Amino acid sequence: MATRAEGERQIGLSAEPLDVDALVQAVRTDAHGAVVTFLGVTRETSPDDPRPVAALEYEAYPLAAIAEMEAIAREAEATYGPLGIAMVHRTGVVALGEPSVVVVVASPHRAHAFDACRFAIDALKARAAIWKKELYADGGGAWVPNTGS
Repeated sequence: MATRAEGERQIGLSAEPLDVDALVQAVRTDAHGAVVTFLGVTRETSPDDPRPVAALEYEAYPLAAIAEMEAIAREAEATYGPLGIAMVHRTGVVALGEPSVVVVVASPHRAHAFDACRFAIDALKARAAIWKKELYADGGGAWVPNTGS
C-alpha cells in the first residue's frame, strides 16, 4: 500500500482489501466526538450500462493521486476545523461488495465530520488521478468517468 500518514491523517492507495476498522483507529482520538465513515463499494449495476457488473478495476498515478488526496485533506481541515482524516482508494480489481474507497473523518462535532467527509469523497472523485473500469459479467469492460455516482 502506498500511504502517507501525518498525525491523525492517513492517505493512500492499496492493491489489498481496505481495513476500515484500522482506518477508523488511525484517525480517532479522545478529542473527537464524531467519526463518520464513507465506504464506496462495487455495486452490481452501472448507472450508464445495463449489463451486470462483475467487478471494478482501478488504475492510479500514485504520486499525483496521493498529492491531490493530501491537498483535499488540508482543504477539509482548513474549512471544517481540526480533523482526523483517512482516505484510501483501492487499485487493481475490486470484487462486488468490496470497498473501492474509504473516507473516515473524525471531528469534535458531528456536523463538521459529515460535511468534511462529503467534501473529501466528492473532491477525491473529481480530482484524484484514479481511473475506473467496469468489468461486466458478460466478459466485456469499459473505462468510465469516476464522477462519484
